[in-house]
Order: sequence, then structure tokens, then C-alpha cells
Amino acid sequence: QVHLAQSGGGSVQAGGSLKLSCGLSGLTPSRTCMAWFRQSPGREREGIAAFYSDTNRIDYAGSVRGRFTISQDNAQNSVDLQMDSLKAEDTAMYYCAASAGPCPLVGWDKADYFTFWGQGTQVTVST
Repeated sequence: QVHLAQSGGGSVQAGGSLKLSCGLSGLTPSRTCMAWFRQSPGREREGIAAFYSDTNRIDYAGSVRGRFTISQDNAQNSVDLQMDSLKAEDTAMYYCAASAGPCPLVGWDKADYFTFWGQGTQVTVST
């Protein structure tokens, strides 16, 4: 049975940092496309980062590139999202997602591709 367990998040002032973690069980981490999405009220769920360990492929949305870093923690069997230089517009509910196999070159940022989801965690950035 596949399970994604999220931790981290919370509240921070603009310019600060937060870290999210997503523990994976039930899938082989190196052969699983792992991604982070976020959703704020009234908006569609947005893919912001994806990671496929077997080929070391990493993708970022333009809105977070250079500020957020996705990485795999092999010891913890998790995929982390380090978020630096946070802005008020980063405020959202954040979700990790997983799907067996490589991340698609096109469409990795679409929620429809992913089969499994974490429970979500709130990130609030204040000015």
C-alpha cells in the first residue's frame, strides 16, 4: 500500500525559509516521480518541483526556480522541499505527489499525472 506522509511547513515572515518533507512507502523511491504542488484558494493546484532519482532529473516551475530546492533523503526515504527567500505569494497548501515511473518531460506539473498524494500542509508567509 502506497503512503505519503508530509511534515514541515508553518508560518514565516517574507524572506525566511521553511522545509517540507514527504516520506514515501510502498513504492521504490529511485523509480518514482516525486513532486510538490501547491494550491491557494480559488486557484488550480500548481506543480512547482519534480524529482526522478533514477536519472537525477529535476524540474522547477518558473515561480520558484532559484528559491526552492527539491532533493531526496535516502536515509529517510523521503523527498524534501527546501524553500528559501519566501514571498507572500508562496502562501498556499502544499502537497507532495508520487507516481510510479519517470517524470514526464511535459506535464510533470499537472496534477492529473499523479496517482498518490500526501495529506497537505499549510505554508503561510507574512509581510
